[in-house]
Amino acid sequence: MVLNAELRSLKRAALVAERVLGQKVSTNTIERICLDVADDVLAAEQRDWKKVITGEVVVPSLAIVEFDGGRIRTRQSGCGPGVHLEATGWNETKNAIFVSATSSVSEVDPQPDPPQCFLDPEHVAQLAESAKPSENTRSGHDAAVESDVDDLDDSTQATSRQDAHKPRRILRTILSSLQSPREFGKRMRREARRRRFDEAPRKAFVGDGLPCNWKIQQTHFQDYVPILDFVHAVTYLFDASVICFGKTEVAWSAYCNWMTRIWRSDAASAASVIDELKSHHQRLGEPPEDASPDDPRERLRLTIGYFENNRDRMDYVRYRRNGLPTTSAWMESAVKELNYRVKGTEMFWNNPTGAEAILSLRAATLSDDERLTRLLTHRPGQSTLRRQNPKVQVT
Repeated sequence: MVLNAELRSLKRAALVAERVLGQKVSTNTIERICLDVADDVLAAEQRDWKKVITGEVVVPSLAIVEFDGGRIRTRQSGCGPGVHLEATGWNETKNAIFVSATSSVSEVDPQPDPPQCFLDPEHVAQLAESAKPSENTRSGHDAAVESDVDDLDDSTQATSRQDAHKPRRILRTILSSLQSPREFGKRMRREARRRRFDEAPRKAFVGDGLPCNWKIQQTHFQDYVPILDFVHAVTYLFDASVICFGKTEVAWSAYCNWMTRIWRSDAASAASVIDELKSHHQRLGEPPEDASPDDPRERLRLTIGYFENNRDRMDYVRYRRNGLPTTSAWMESAVKELNYRVKGTEMFWNNPTGAEAILSLRAATLSDDERLTRLLTHRPGQSTLRRQNPKVQVT
């Protein structure tokens, strides 16, 4: 099962099992066992992984929860093997990471200047272009931020006192599913409680601007500091500058000004950027009721709404002073790792059983606590354990 969760396909898992382990196993057998083990993973999760993950759970000094959606391609239900799509075949996945971390706090802003990557015109333009919705194999924002992981991922150890405010990862666990946000939020809450995140002195919830992210935060993580992913805000600012001034030097200057003010923002400075956007909106005029999504006036209206809805989640100076994350780089990196197994050309999953199973197994094998390996060693069916036959009745 670890091979199936790590490799790109059932066929590759069967091939490696035969060539490396000397065990010839059919892909049908691997698929059947995969479904069984995925059920066991969910059952273990509902029992808070008792008797599987042992030892004391340490309360982290900094608890970070990040959430993001993704997409996976599934077959139409009940049609069997082959490519049988309903509409485009894309279904939304829900993904969350839970990171125990450490960082230093500061009385002053430890990084008052924005990273150079956000002052590179070519790089920012690529970010904004990639963030546009598309029907490719990755959601637009996933593709956009993956290119920024090397610049913004805080998982590496701090190399200087200037980096001490950046969170350093200690332990990461992951959940992934096709469930509704309501049901997935309950699972997120259970995992955070098991990790003793509620007892952490500092807690943060990071997401992009989608309302469902903050519904989960408000329902299950009310006492966590809500943080809007700064990279997501950057793409909106750049798009707004092009709408207001075209692809000109004036537009780039406006973007740099807005971005720097947001980076150094508190509630007041964020409000001033919103006011400027509103003045440009008045200059361009209101969009008609039947305006297309590509209408510049409609795009600017939505951008203003985006920042108004998230203005209380953009206090980036306070976040840096308290050693909290300002981007969802860790989440984007995890999505990329999940996608390696579940997304690709000619890769389709049965809906919902096959898709749920591979998402569950992939998330388990990517978790730092080795929960999948631990489960398999305790699972009936191992050489030292026997699985009960449900058909045998004891009289």
